[in-house]
Amino acid sequence: MPSKNGSNGTPRFTTQSSLSAYVWSICDILRRSNCAGALQYVPELTWILFLRVLDDLETLEAEQSQAVGAAFTPSLEAPYRWQDWAAPDGWKRRELEEGALGAFFGFVNGELLPYLRGLRDQPNATARQKVISEIMSGVDRVRVDTERNFLDVLDKVHLINSQTVDSTHLFALSQVYEGLLLKMGEKGNDGGQFFTPRQVIKAMVQAIDPGPADTIYDPCAGTGGFLATAYEYVLQKLGDDATPEQLEALKTRRLYGREKENLIYPIALANLVLHGIDKPNLWHGNTLTGQEIYGGLWEGAPAQFDVILTNPPFGGKEGKVAQARFAYKTSATQVLFLQHVIDSLKSGGRCAIVLDEGVSFRQETAFVQTKRKLLNEADVWCILSLPPGTFVNAGAGVKTNIFFFTKGRPTERIWYYDLSGVKVGKKSPLTLEHFEEFFRLLPTRADSERSWTVGRAELEARNYDLKAVNPHARPETDTRSVEELLEVIKQSERAIADALEALHGLTRTKI
Repeated sequence: MPSKNGSNGTPRFTTQSSLSAYVWSICDILRRSNCAGALQYVPELTWILFLRVLDDLETLEAEQSQAVGAAFTPSLEAPYRWQDWAAPDGWKRRELEEGALGAFFGFVNGELLPYLRGLRDQPNATARQKVISEIMSGVDRVRVDTERNFLDVLDKVHLINSQTVDSTHLFALSQVYEGLLLKMGEKGNDGGQFFTPRQVIKAMVQAIDPGPADTIYDPCAGTGGFLATAYEYVLQKLGDDATPEQLEALKTRRLYGREKENLIYPIALANLVLHGIDKPNLWHGNTLTGQEIYGGLWEGAPAQFDVILTNPPFGGKEGKVAQARFAYKTSATQVLFLQHVIDSLKSGGRCAIVLDEGVSFRQETAFVQTKRKLLNEADVWCILSLPPGTFVNAGAGVKTNIFFFTKGRPTERIWYYDLSGVKVGKKSPLTLEHFEEFFRLLPTRADSERSWTVGRAELEARNYDLKAVNPHARPETDTRSVEELLEVIKQSERAIADALEALHGLTRTKI
């Protein structure tokens, strides 16, 4: 738990674990307050936490402006600022608590939330006001069951601020939030389609190596993991030598994404803001059909990008509206996304994309045509075969590969790296250590027991079957004798007989 070094016993979070434990204590209140599952309590905590961070940020900005004699206009008017209605000593909060029963929920549901959702429609709305409005777009009312429980949540969230979170842990809060998103992505929460394991994302970003001048795009952004990780990577690359102009560009006009799900879109925005991105350029709508829900944050976005990092949905189906926009017609979502990615990449641009195994070997016309397009228009310099259990924590056991390519020159050969033999599961996930040899061999594309190269002629002869089949793999053989196998069978039969006898005993007891 946090240490209490501040005045009046105010907690100070000096470690990642202390802040994480504190946030989970807030989730405990939400779980017992009509937000039982992660798909309920994470969105609820998202908007509350965001408004707290926003107030802390703008308070600091106001102080800095005052120090240099500059004017500062807050994004929110009174009484809609956190310091007015949510802070324990806020004047509006005191007024509401002293009012009639239900006055607090009446204000939040009837005044505050409509005001926040409508910010984007104000004349001359700022980019930040549009972000606020979109993060609040799916919040119609407070989900917490009672005002007392809601006030308890507000009081605990209020203590998360720049004074209590150790400034040396720059991404402490965002990392805690990533942990909450992981809970959304677990099997049974129906959120797995929005979650890519963070170690896989980090490996993809490291291999693509985005720089401060690159525009970075994810056409199916989910909770924003690829964009947030790319931002952190570039920020670290810039280091202490970063200029104000470079930082401003990175925070406002380098990161772009699209997301169609109403539940996930505001969470992606909040995630990016919590990472320090001032203007997340996220488009809300269906990437493949072009049907827009809100494009106010997409203004000024380029038509093509320097870097694309993405993981399209596995096994999705699209209708004729989406197919009409692409040269090669198919209902397979991932194949349409691959066509979109190729077309959205600048000449010389780099891409890392997760694709299910079926894209590699399936021979339907649109699959073959799309793979031919890929090899003709881009240099596929690596296909990395991931273990079957990579996405098991997200509720998906499908086999996947990562395609790495650079647009602007055709593929002459593909270097394969095989991680499919690594045993991963819920308690033993894929880690960056598993990629150590991959990164060591990548610069020279060297052969090893896990890596090999296939030329263009062979790929064409296989009708663009790009499946990773390791020529160095040794088939597993069972070396047990016949007598040993018979003994295993006998033991299994005895175990089955014992189990059946136990079941019969339970049945007789009940009768």
